[in-house]
Amino acid sequence: MNIDWEFNGLPLHVLIVHAVVIVVPLAALCLLLTAFWPTARRRLGIVTPLVALAALVLVPLAVQAGEWLQSRIVNVTPLMGTHTSLGKMLLPWVIGLFIVAAVQWLWYRYLAAAGARFASAVPSRTRRLVATVILDLVVLVSAIGSVVTVALIGESGSRAVWTGLFTP
Repeated sequence: MNIDWEFNGLPLHVLIVHAVVIVVPLAALCLLLTAFWPTARRRLGIVTPLVALAALVLVPLAVQAGEWLQSRIVNVTPLMGTHTSLGKMLLPWVIGLFIVAAVQWLWYRYLAAAGARFASAVPSRTRRLVATVILDLVVLVSAIGSVVTVALIGESGSRAVWTGLFTP
């Protein structure tokens, strides 16, 4: 399918990237709040996996729009190559972010809550605690990894676009 990744004369990559730069860190923040702040956990609920799903949808769109844009750039520089390489690293992080958000939501919504009500029907309190700590560690890694990757990609994209275009 051949999509014209342009809107009103501007490449859509630039617009979609701004959404990615907001949604991925927001999903990571929601994950962290859900893991470590019970009040936020109760209030966020299904919002966290939905925000992570939005990130999961936006990242491939940004990559496709970026590939479309790169195929139309007259002078592709090594900085653009670096940006492209880094850009392809984000999807695995965002897939992980979504999976962790879904597992986290299910854990707190059903499994951990069921343990408090039906102690004999679920694993022991110690096992639930160990599972929660492991889940929290995975949350930390996926949140930090995805945000750092977004920052690296954004920085390389800025360098690719702006290097040599203004005087210091």
